[in-house]
Amino acid sequence: MELRNKTILILSPQAWGKMFLSKHHYAVELAKRGNKVYFLNPPEQTKVFFFDRFKFQQVNNSLTVIDHQLFFPYWLKFKWPFAFRMLMKRHIKYLLTQVEPVDVVWSFDIGHLYPFSHFKKGIKIFHPVDEPRTDEAITAAKGAQIIFSVTPEILEKYHSYNVPRILIPHGVSHEFIADELPSGYVPNNPLQVGISGNLLRPDIDRKTLQQIIQDHQNIIFNFWGSYQLGESNIGGAADRATTDFINFLRAAGNVRLHGVVPSGKLADAIKNMDAFLICYDVQKDQSKGTNYHKVMEYLGTGRVVISNNITTYKDTGLIEMCRSRENNDEMPALFEQVIQSLEQYNSKTRQQARKSFARNNTYAKQVDRIEKELNA
Repeated sequence: MELRNKTILILSPQAWGKMFLSKHHYAVELAKRGNKVYFLNPPEQTKVFFFDRFKFQQVNNSLTVIDHQLFFPYWLKFKWPFAFRMLMKRHIKYLLTQVEPVDVVWSFDIGHLYPFSHFKKGIKIFHPVDEPRTDEAITAAKGAQIIFSVTPEILEKYHSYNVPRILIPHGVSHEFIADELPSGYVPNNPLQVGISGNLLRPDIDRKTLQQIIQDHQNIIFNFWGSYQLGESNIGGAADRATTDFINFLRAAGNVRLHGVVPSGKLADAIKNMDAFLICYDVQKDQSKGTNYHKVMEYLGTGRVVISNNITTYKDTGLIEMCRSRENNDEMPALFEQVIQSLEQYNSKTRQQARKSFARNNTYAKQVDRIEKELNA
């Protein structure tokens, strides 16, 4: 099946907004290929209306974002799931009358909001890029004709389904890949370290991150991403520990909080970094330290990445990671080691290897690979 000139409905657990994840990037890439792409946001959960409501927002001529509100309370999903599914089936049936006939239903939804049985037509693709932690996350694949995911660990959890299960690594938008530099690496003065993502995530290893920041007052730590509720399209925690962490970052003289920025602006900004830092508690991590979307964006700059242990990049030489899968005790020393030898870690050879890897995993390349699997 050629993924061109088709009508594609993307089911996303995260809404459209400034912060782009895999779902958003795939929507953009598919739209570039001449497909008519509908991106379905999660439904409004706090209000109930007497009838279905859909709002269509044109991102461009090929990409439409759909906001929708239910005519029944969302809490039915948890108290009376059977009733919720029946009512959602009616809701989806009405939605399908509002869009062009769908050729592909592409679901990133591991919350099982939209069972594939609600869609009578179109190729069904299930694409979990987040760790499935519940039974319903596994059930969400029922009816899929093919399953793609970013890690072997996630794919293995869907072994009971007798359909192709294909590994497609995280992709990267081409705008994140830096051009070749005319001269060698020249460090910033002061050094600049980049960290992007949702700062409200409870699985950040805050203790280790704070120690590194406090121990390196001569380095500027640049944070991109949400640090207060309401500014992000991907949610987050608001407990005391999170508030204390954000207050620490606000008060630190060597921290710059840039907030949520559009994907293109982020791509430009991170190309000026000397190094990148990823610091999650693997034991709490929602991805269990298997992979992160941001890694590919960092690699696209060519600059060194210092991280907690990530199984996908084991023995690749592409990132400098902690060996332990239990904790990040060695990270402060690892960070110091890399910072003291940045010219070595950011040598032309190493930068080219990182950028080459990212260039081979652009979203355009990933869609090509998916298209090939659909035709296998």
